Amino acid sequence: MAFTYFFRDRQPLERAVDYLLPSIISSSHVQIWSAGSAMGPEPYTIAILLRERLGHHQFRNIRILATDIDISNNFGKTIVAGRYSTSDLQRLPPDMYERYFIPDPDAPEYSIISSEMRAAVEFHRHDLLTYDPIATGVKLIVCKNVLLHFTDEERVRVLTMFYHALSDDGVLLHEHTQKMPPELEGMFEQVFTDAQVFKKKKVGQ
Repeated sequence: MAFTYFFRDRQPLERAVDYLLPSIISSSHVQIWSAGSAMGPEPYTIAILLRERLGHHQFRNIRILATDIDISNNFGKTIVAGRYSTSDLQRLPPDMYERYFIPDPDAPEYSIISSEMRAAVEFHRHDLLTYDPIATGVKLIVCKNVLLHFTDEERVRVLTMFYHALSDDGVLLHEHTQKMPPELEGMFEQVFTDAQVFKKKKVGQ
């Protein structure tokens, strides 16, 4: 789904990032997966939230995998360039704009995200319905505005794939309108009542 913008659904994103922090604060390699990333505002929002909390030195250990089926073949180019319009940045706090963006000198209605952010985010074309994870040992998976387009069976299979992609202490955030299927209650435990943030459970726990 290509329609998105920076800091969309900020509250659940911040909830997930803050819950994740204790488990990554001393990690030397942290993988995060933004599934259905579209043009990149969501993975870059995650990057900004983590950079604000971790600082420059620890943030260098963050690797955010931005994936999408990308039928248009434009998403990857946009994410690599890190160039976004004023409308994409409408929810971005002004102080964060100052820290992480510069105006595009060739087009004043566009801005370019910092090289530090671009180095943390990489795009991969990926179809969730292959049910093959882009990586394993992932600390955080964010998948919003995607699962609602799938059938019940497809949702269960994709969420099961996410379960196996997560590290033992991994965290999942998905669309607030989509409840966790009852078949998967033994795999995930909701950690906030006001956000669809789940921690991975050991099967049989």
